[in-house]
Amino acid sequence: MTVQLKNGAEIVGEVLDRRTERVVVDLGFTVVSIPAGEIVRIVARGADQPERDSSSGDALFRTAVNPQVATVQENVARLAAAVVQIRTPSGLGSGFVIHPDGYVVTNEHVIAGEYEITVTVYERAGDAMEKAQFTDVRILALDPRLDLALLKIESSEKRPFVSVPVGESQVIEGGETVFAIGSPLGLERTVSQGIVSLKNRPLGGQLYIQTTTQINPGNSGGPLFNLRGEVVGVNNMKAMMVGVEGVNFAIPSATLKAFLRNRDAFAFDTRNPNAGFRYLEPPRPARAPKPEAE
Repeated sequence: MTVQLKNGAEIVGEVLDRRTERVVVDLGFTVVSIPAGEIVRIVARGADQPERDSSSGDALFRTAVNPQVATVQENVARLAAAVVQIRTPSGLGSGFVIHPDGYVVTNEHVIAGEYEITVTVYERAGDAMEKAQFTDVRILALDPRLDLALLKIESSEKRPFVSVPVGESQVIEGGETVFAIGSPLGLERTVSQGIVSLKNRPLGGQLYIQTTTQINPGNSGGPLFNLRGEVVGVNNMKAMMVGVEGVNFAIPSATLKAFLRNRDAFAFDTRNPNAGFRYLEPPRPARAPKPEAE
């Protein structure tokens, strides 16, 4: 395992014990105890480079190779830079980068009917995060039924963006720890933690992940992560009834993958910003004339 520290150093060895406050590493000739607050992330040697999903060609998203379970704190340190804030003239939401070229996923309802979209990226600079705003953003695909949208940041800098891997929502279980990063009420880079209440809650003909992770206005479109740092859902709604708390929902990553693989079917049409391709109504058979009354 490779332990990456905040000061830029790396320690290679076998992780003997991992706790909230410290990590114990065997270097072969000695054992060291590293404070958790000094660790950026822990990765398996030779497995820290992600790879594209090979089962679907150019699907834009990637899957992690041998992802390791880490604490929420460790995951946030390495994933937060890939979570973005999305603003339009009518509101705001969250999103996340799935490809270094600047492809971003969010909810359809975050950008529905809008053309002026600003994406704010939070980049790590030492121990701080710096903002970078992009206003040249294209809508590539969207679908109101799935409540998913794919955006593309057009940057003249030709810079790579930090991205996150997409995991398998089918393998999560009830009671599993998950967490969200987003901008609820405009409070950027907010982290909330909970568990999976049910991984396949049917609502309105669609399946959702029900979770106790707090999802509030502004979280929409943001990622729901597991402890391996994979996106297992796209946060999109919560129960808003009086006296009800902790009933929140996310679109499963399986639905997201299908949307991305078939994005040509949901390609954005500038003539109709609330749907994908517009199809002509099929021809109807001509009705036979009614006989005249005698």
